[in-house]
Amino acid sequence: MCCYSFQAASSRRRLHQLQPRTVFIPCQEELVDSDISNTNIPTVGYMHVPVSDDPESRLCDYFDTVADKIQHVSDEDGRVLLHCNAGVSRSATLCLAYLMKHRRLTLAEAHALLKSLRPIVRPNSGFWRQLIEYERKLHGKNTVSMINSPVGHIPDLYERETRGLIPL
Repeated sequence: MCCYSFQAASSRRRLHQLQPRTVFIPCQEELVDSDISNTNIPTVGYMHVPVSDDPESRLCDYFDTVADKIQHVSDEDGRVLLHCNAGVSRSATLCLAYLMKHRRLTLAEAHALLKSLRPIVRPNSGFWRQLIEYERKLHGKNTVSMINSPVGHIPDLYERETRGLIPL
């Protein structure tokens, strides 16, 4: 499984290098139509996840469907490419949901693993709330919680890096 930016998935050469069997596209409809349609490769299945990178968007509605599809492709030794505009929030959130559901990692463990592989991942606060709720549903407990900080509500995993910040 990979988590890349929108540019990676819209590059025909990069798609051939990665050789994914399925590409998940969590972005707004018009971006898919204009930028991805010209890179369609017949051997690759595309699954659009019509969610904007907005804390109010319900990406959680797709957690099980996407996680199950990733696992299905993985069971057949295939590769999956998850991508969004910057490869930071939507695709990372879907990857975290997969890791919790099918790799049975806690949210804190999944985040540590994903962050070690792609240091720029940073789901928005709304997606964090949805992941926290999903972790409770899957594992019956939470390893991450939302806290107040100088920059608003954030997951407690980010507390140390926001200490001392002064809101503008």
